[in-house]
Order: sequence, then structure tokens, then C-alpha cells
Amino acid sequence: MLSAVVLGIIAITAIWAGPLPLAVLLALIGGIVAWEWGRIVRGAELDAAMSAHVATVIAGIVLTGVGLAGPAILGVLIGTILTGLLSFGRHAVLSAAGVLFACLPGIALLWLRSDEPLGAAAVYFIVAVVAATDIAAYFSGRLIGGVKLWAAVSPNKTWAGLTGGVIAATLTGLATSYLVAGATASHLMAMSAILAIVAQAGDLAESALKRHFGTKDASGLIPGHGGFMDRVDGLAAAAIVAAGWAATMTMITPARALLTW
Repeated sequence: MLSAVVLGIIAITAIWAGPLPLAVLLALIGGIVAWEWGRIVRGAELDAAMSAHVATVIAGIVLTGVGLAGPAILGVLIGTILTGLLSFGRHAVLSAAGVLFACLPGIALLWLRSDEPLGAAAVYFIVAVVAATDIAAYFSGRLIGGVKLWAAVSPNKTWAGLTGGVIAATLTGLATSYLVAGATASHLMAMSAILAIVAQAGDLAESALKRHFGTKDASGLIPGHGGFMDRVDGLAAAAIVAAGWAATMTMITPARALLTW
């Protein structure tokens, strides 16, 4: 709980402070996630692919943070290909996919955060929905139990937990609609429910990756929580989907599109 509180305070402060401070935090987390991904997939602490992976993620996020999202995306594509080539014969496709997993969520969150005056609210909304989903899913699953969601991958997750998580996320969307001018309750409730399901899917996908490679935790960097990958898997998936949805509406004001469409 202490670890979660400390991480939460740091994240909330960085989001409030603006795109550049948030970029610094996301670049740090992205670099760590890249390192954890390489340890899981290739069993490597440091190799050429790891260097390319980490450098691509940090550069992509920092460039987005200073307003160069276009060059950032191009650099990520080049880095993804390079990481795959440097991993040839050692799970090259998964190694390349790790670049996208570590970098795209950071780019998505920064893109949303840069849309003033609703940028901070949009990022807080995504974080709140994922947090509500995780907390409610944990307690619902523990208290109710029942049929497993995907026992072969995550034996502790249940359908009751998923249902509780979706309900909590939907209520978070409802609460957000009262806090953001111009927001529509029905829209944010529906978006929250979708993001809750996406977040749980991201969690399951990361669990499947670790189980495939016989790993319990991505690392031991966060006391009581494992690694950063173990904490941001659901948020990563939700951030990408939220930004992608906003992009289908407009490339100019994504935060406004996400919250008030």
C-alpha cells in the first residue's frame, strides 16, 4: 500500500505539472519497462537489442514531450525494426513488440496531456478508471470468487472481479462527467466501461507473456508489487485505446474529444 501511495503521488504531481515533467516520468518508466521486457523475453540484462529498445523508448517519449510527436512516431518505428533485427533468433517479434508496449502508452498520454485546458483532466480520467478497475476487481474477486476469467494464465482473476471492475470504472466515468464542463455522462460511462475491459485484457496479456517465459514478476523494483510492467500493463492498454479513439475524432484536440464528445 505504501508503494502504491508513493507512486500515486508522484504520478499525480507529474500530470499536474505539465507535459515536460510528465515526459520525464514517463521516459523513466518506459526505459525501465523496456529493460524488464528484455529480461523476460531474451533473458538479457544488457545487450544491443536492449540498448536500442531503451534508447528508442526514451527518445520517443521525450520528443513527444517537447511537441515533436511526428518525429517521435517515426523514431519509434525505426527503433522497433532495429530492435527486432538485433534480436534475430531470440524472439525477434516479441522483442520488437516490446518497443511499442513501452513507448506508445507514454506518447498517447503526452499527446492527450498537451491539449489544454483539458489535457490534465483526460490523463487523470484514464488513470482513475484503471485504478478503480484494478481495486474493485481485486476486492470483488476476493469477496465473491466464482468462475475464473482465464485460469491457465491468471488463476486469481474471476468474472466477478471483472464485473466489479467494470462497474467501478463506469461510476468513475459518471463522477468525471460532473467534474468536466461539457462532458456527457452516458459517453464517459460507456468509455469507462470499455477502458476497464481493455485494462483487464492488458493485464491478462502481460500475465500470459510472463507465464510463457516462466516468470512470476517483471522485476522486484517496486516493493510488494513486482516490476513496473506489472503495474502499468492495464494503463498501457487503456492509454493506447483512449488516444486511438480520440484520434478517430480529431488530431487537434484529443483531450476534448475524449472527454466531451
